[in-house]
Amino acid sequence: MKRKIHLNPLRTYRELYAQDKKELGYQVVVEESDLWITSQVDLKDKILDELHRLRAQIKAYIELHPAFLTSLKPVSVPKSAPGIIRKMALAGKLFDVGPMAAVAGSIAQHIAQKFHHLSPNLLIENGGDVYMYSETDRQIGILAHPEENLHLGLKIYKEEFPCALCASSATIGHSLSFGRGDLVVVKANNGAIADAAATALNNKLQNKSSLARVLKTARQWKRKGVTGVFAQFEDEIGVWGAMELIGY
Repeated sequence: MKRKIHLNPLRTYRELYAQDKKELGYQVVVEESDLWITSQVDLKDKILDELHRLRAQIKAYIELHPAFLTSLKPVSVPKSAPGIIRKMALAGKLFDVGPMAAVAGSIAQHIAQKFHHLSPNLLIENGGDVYMYSETDRQIGILAHPEENLHLGLKIYKEEFPCALCASSATIGHSLSFGRGDLVVVKANNGAIADAAATALNNKLQNKSSLARVLKTARQWKRKGVTGVFAQFEDEIGVWGAMELIGY
């Protein structure tokens, strides 16, 4: 069976998910963190405990440093800060966005890395942001408009894992965006980088003519860890990097 997952900032895409018969699919939710897990063994309780611990770290840090939550620009954090806080702050600095722009991708990667040894095939999807380990090729559907049928996707080869795919949209979902694009998807080896870069690129996507500028910026960000970008504004799309499009 083909392995498929789907990317957009609304949770309705999960209804389209098709998994291998040897894999489990289940949800783990703690407050705003809504994870969809694909694994070879049931990790629900372990992931739930770890997600509680991670969120407690982030909330405790925000309690002492409120700007970490509200800033739309990079913020500095001390070396003594928790690891996930430092990763989010670094990603924000790399792409000139606030650190919370990297929170979903950072959590997805942390959870995947933490439990990969228990399940060689492990996909953590966190509200449209995915971090994946896989021993097989995967198909990732791209849905810029949840009400439409799936027509387009990405092929990710087993040699490319682990990797992150993070999405940002100005038209769907609850995330803050200063752009007007329907969807930007960023591919990277690092979840925080993919998440922050997706936000930053979508901020730049103001109209159809800005698609070329978005892709030019993405190419310049290759040295920062961005390996591929898909961008859509209404009926026009732009693609750069290691992004093999497939039709459904």
